[in-house]
Amino acid sequence: MEIADFFVPLEFKKINFFENSHPLLLGNVIKSYNTDSPFPSLTDTDIAIIGVKEDRNAPDNQGCAFAPDYVRKYLYNLYQGQFKLKLSDLGNIKQGETTDDTYFAVKTIVAQLLERKIIPIILGGTQDLSYANYRAYESLGQIINIVSIDSSFDLGLNEDKLSNHNYLNKILTHQPNFLFNYTNLGYQTYFVDQDAIELMHKLHFDIYRLGQARKNVEEIEPIVRNADMISFDISSVRQSDAPANANASPNGFYGEEACQIIRYAGLSDKLSSIGFYEINPAYDNGEQTAHLTAQMIWYFLEGFYHRKNDFPDRQRKDTASYIKYVVSMKDFQNEITFYKSKVSDRWWMEVPCQGLQSKYERQFLVPCSYKDYQDACQEELPEKWWQVYQKFL
Repeated sequence: MEIADFFVPLEFKKINFFENSHPLLLGNVIKSYNTDSPFPSLTDTDIAIIGVKEDRNAPDNQGCAFAPDYVRKYLYNLYQGQFKLKLSDLGNIKQGETTDDTYFAVKTIVAQLLERKIIPIILGGTQDLSYANYRAYESLGQIINIVSIDSSFDLGLNEDKLSNHNYLNKILTHQPNFLFNYTNLGYQTYFVDQDAIELMHKLHFDIYRLGQARKNVEEIEPIVRNADMISFDISSVRQSDAPANANASPNGFYGEEACQIIRYAGLSDKLSSIGFYEINPAYDNGEQTAHLTAQMIWYFLEGFYHRKNDFPDRQRKDTASYIKYVVSMKDFQNEITFYKSKVSDRWWMEVPCQGLQSKYERQFLVPCSYKDYQDACQEELPEKWWQVYQKFL
């Protein structure tokens, strides 16, 4: 089945965009599948937008299926930045007869795009689509890291049916399992079962309370840089900035913080897919949530076109492009090796994995910050290093 067979074309009238508008508006730069244009060629595409009008497994937030075109309405009317955009909008996936049919379509499409080195931007729809996104990596045989920006963990109970509140549980129990690390950014403790927090610690996953994440947003950059896949739940943004969610909360990230986090995601050489979920136009106020999401995507595009391609893999980490620092710590048997890129000033630290380098090549070099190096110099073991080290034991 051809990838185009999964999609229906866009109707520009529905997204309030007119082709005789300014030539530098994104709507005139994006190669879109619409009623007047054929399905775009992917031969010259870096990033592809996929609309998924699916919300049947989210009974508490029905209406998210309408979100993709609302977001496009604002995205298409933003101006291109200082970058040459190679972006295709593939349209909206045909809703399957069942939700499993939709999940299969998302998995198949994302897998094909990943094989072509094209980054999918998934416009949901509800967050259970993250499970389908994750399944796309299965065909690649790739062990991955997931970062979820969310006010809760979405572990749910042991229900058989997949939903937007238990998709993470489905990922954790799926076999074969190819999840190396899960990170939650911005959870709010009163929305999370304490047993779930304990489970996260036992699995050596990284979880950051909202206050901890907001304390220094710049420290989020290395966390996001370690992700292969990002799932963004709009409920992680405070209600006054993003009201379009049935489960919106007075607390959360500010809109500008969300944009900064997503720009970091765009800058990451490692990130290969991202999705935006749970946007419900029925609850929006002046469509400000759709507008904010469009701006977040704009910042992702800006970040992507400023990538430095300086991940210090085995072929590059010993070249003159990096400064290598080795820190010995008292009463600690391992030295910690840090690499600082001369291109971007970004930092990584190496975690010994004793013969598993080929299997975990993309995992044992952990993104970190200058602060982590400073902590090591002060005899404080960086938590990121220890979390990964325990996974290799």
